[in-house]
This record gives sequence, structure tokens and C-alpha cells, in this order.
Amino acid sequence: MPESSPILEVRGIRKQFPGVLALDGVSAKLHRGEVLAVVGENGAGKSTLMKIMAGVYTLDAGAVVIDGRETHFKNVADAMKAGISLIHQELNLAENLGVAANIFLGRERLALFCFLRRKAMSQAAVGLLRRVGLSENLVDVPVENLAPGQKQLVEIARALSLDAKVIIMDEPTSSLTQGETDRLYQVIDDLRRAGVGVVYISHRLAEVKRVADRVTVLRDGRNAGELDKASIGHDALVKLMVGRDLKQLYPRRRQAMAREPILELRDLRYESGPAKGLSFEIGAGEVVGMAGLVGAGRTELSEAVFGIRRIVDGEIRLKGQTIKIANPRQAMRAGIALVPEDRRLHGLVLEESVGFNVSLPNLDTLSFLRIIRRAREQALGKEMVERLRVKTPSLRQAVGLLSGGNQQKVVLGKWLARKPCVLILDEPTRGVDVGARGEIYAIIDELAASGVGIWMISSDMEEVLGMSDRIVVLHEGHLAGQLQREDLNEEAVMRLATGAHADSATR
Repeated sequence: MPESSPILEVRGIRKQFPGVLALDGVSAKLHRGEVLAVVGENGAGKSTLMKIMAGVYTLDAGAVVIDGRETHFKNVADAMKAGISLIHQELNLAENLGVAANIFLGRERLALFCFLRRKAMSQAAVGLLRRVGLSENLVDVPVENLAPGQKQLVEIARALSLDAKVIIMDEPTSSLTQGETDRLYQVIDDLRRAGVGVVYISHRLAEVKRVADRVTVLRDGRNAGELDKASIGHDALVKLMVGRDLKQLYPRRRQAMAREPILELRDLRYESGPAKGLSFEIGAGEVVGMAGLVGAGRTELSEAVFGIRRIVDGEIRLKGQTIKIANPRQAMRAGIALVPEDRRLHGLVLEESVGFNVSLPNLDTLSFLRIIRRAREQALGKEMVERLRVKTPSLRQAVGLLSGGNQQKVVLGKWLARKPCVLILDEPTRGVDVGARGEIYAIIDELAASGVGIWMISSDMEEVLGMSDRIVVLHEGHLAGQLQREDLNEEAVMRLATGAHADSATR
């Protein structure tokens, strides 16, 4: 094969599901040693195209061509035999097994009488862990004991073990720290030099610019355009993705007026948290961003305030009154709501309908004598779908079938229906496309303007800088400092997040 010939090509791919045309004539090419980014809003067809490439779905029309030969995959095993490996965003690991066992799961190395060659698999796994920047000491550690970022790197190690010609990465950095992300970039550079083709799917446009040699953009299940390395830029990508210019992704944030604190934490300590108590406050109508590296304790602190983790000392004050929170029900009754980091695991019942999910935390207001008033439930679901512009065929649609951005809107909707006075948002736009991000930011701004106190935890530096009136930075569970809006910049946040305390930045 000439070096310029594509290692993988899809031609005129069409795929239809009941009531939805997911792909309509989509084409793309991937060459050896090339990183092809595939971007588009949620619902644009990226996941469907990826799953056709990897044998998860069969196509209705079109062709998949590998090394110049048209190929028909019946299943994932066929695609793997052809040299295509898929790393899902939703990790597919056996939590109870060790790292080495997961890397070789389904492809175990066997001795006579089908005994496992555990030592050989462990030795091979050590080399793969080194390639992705993980310690060899993790080789036999159960996956359930790993951090989310480490699990993501184990998935990548498993793909590398296949000696694949093509590796498809779906949102590979969504759970990685900056250091782990940088290591992933090195792995991708190594794959590029080895002639492996990489299909890279991400909503983070700065990341796409950093890693991609070429970008294919999808919109509404069709090709919207293609950009070469020199043409990749935020504005060009957004225009192709949404079909219009987004001059200002973030709302024009007005400076929050000085108001009485709506939520105050005073020397708060929680179970399994740091020994020293933590104190900060949120004003009514204020957006307080919370930054910090993975493991800094941001999520754990929010879970303590919401009653998921046991508080062992300190005080929570809401609207000037001390309150006791021992469980989420008490937090909800007090007017506190939490949109969790993992919406699929902790925020939604995926098999149930949109209407069911919206009503779930609101049954106390929708019921009389413990009987749900279906008309009121229907009206509430319709109100939230219309208010948040959730794209769904009906309230009866299973929420797991919606795009990530629309799932996140459903999580927001179920809490907004309770009219909280404090809304905690943990990674509010993770895995959400740029168009839906803009809509979520507008909702946050609208809530703040109405007087709701917003506590926004985010690992996206651009997001936390763009949305916050003030930023609280944690380092290893402790308050490293606070930055007012006029002092916000990436360097100041990272100095505090990494433990380099700057008194001039702390207010």
C-alpha cells in the first residue's frame, strides 16, 4: 500500500434508528500515523460513526474500507481482528479484577490444561503501564481501588495491548488530571510515530487543536466540513459544529452585588476529610467557582454539605440560620440541590423516562396522601423540558437515549423544579457539546440573576474563569485561597491549586 493510502475509510455511511436518522452519507479518511479528530454537537452522529467503525453497530448503507479493502463487521470481535480498538468514554472494566487481568480480559495467556499464565500477563502489563505513565505497582491492584483517571489509563493500556492499527478514543481526557493528560499526549505521539492511526473524539476544542492533524466535523448526522492542521481554531470549529458564530460562549457576567451570604461553611470537617476545618461562603446571586486538582477534595466537600458524607464538626449556616444536615433529604428540604459529577451513575435513572426523572426528587410536592397526581407530574415535566429546551421526542422517552447535553438538562430540571436557594454544580458541562454548554451557562446566569447561590465545581479552567464571580481553590482538602473576579487568571488559580500559596492572590 502506498504510504498516502488511508488505513481506514468510511464512505457514505448511513444509519437509521427508529424515528432517528443518525448518519446520512457520512465519509471520512484516516491515514497511518495520523490523528483524526471527529467533533460535533451531541446528537451530531459522532458516537454512531465510532461504533460502526468498531463493529458495535452494523451500517445500513455505505462502506468501511481498511487498507483498501471493503470490510463488513458483524461484531466487535471482527473489528478487533481487523486491528481496530475502541476506548469508550463510559469505561468497560471489571471492577473486581486486577489491572493485568483487565488488560488481557478475553485474551488471557494460557498454559497447558487452560491454566492462566499470570506471571506472563503481569510482566506484559508492566510494560504497558509504563507506556501510559502508571506505576508498575498497580499491576495486581483491583480496578475498583483506582482513581477515575487511573482507570482511563488502564483502558488505554488495554487498547495498546492489542497492537491495533487504529485506536478510537472517545473523550479520553474526561477523567484525567493535567499531568495524566500530558502523558496521554505523549502516548498519542508515540502511536503516531509507530504508524498507528488515532480517531480522537472530544468536546474540548483546545485539546483538539493540540492533538489533531486533521478534523472532520459532523452536524445533524452529515459532514459539515473538514479542517487541516493549519486551519484548526476555536471559531472555525464552532462555526462548523453549530452552523453559526458563537461570539460569546459565556454570558456577559454582571458583577454580583454585595449581598448577605446565603450559604456559610464554618470550620467544616467531614468523615475521611482533612483534619483542619474548611470555611467559605456563597452570596445570594453569586457564582462561586471551586477549582483544584483531582483529589483536592472538591466533590467530597460538596457531598458533605448535601448530606452524602457525614459531618463530624463545624457549622453550616443557610440564610443566616444554623442548619443540621445528616442526609440528602434534609439538604433538599433546606433548599440545597446537587447536580453530581457523574450524571449517568448518580444523577439519573437511565432506563426511566424524562418525566419520571424530573419528578423523582419532587414527589413530596406532586403527591397527596402518598398518591402521585399524574396531571401535576406531567405539567412539571413539560414545564422543565420547555424551559431548558430539552430535545426529546416526548416525556416518555428513556433518558438514557438522550444526548449528554440533554441528559444534563434533565438533571438540572429536576432540581430547578424544587426552586433551590443554593445549587451545587459538580462538573456541569463534562461530556457536553459546545452548543449545549452555552445553553447551560445561560441557565446558570439566569439562576444567579434570580438570587440563587451557585457553587460550581469545575476542572475546565476556561469554564471556571469565564463563569465565576469568585473562585475558591482547594489543595489536598484545604482552602488554598480565594480569588476575586478582578484577579482571575489561569496562573493565579494553578499556583494555589498546586500548593504554591500566594498571599497577594488570597482575599
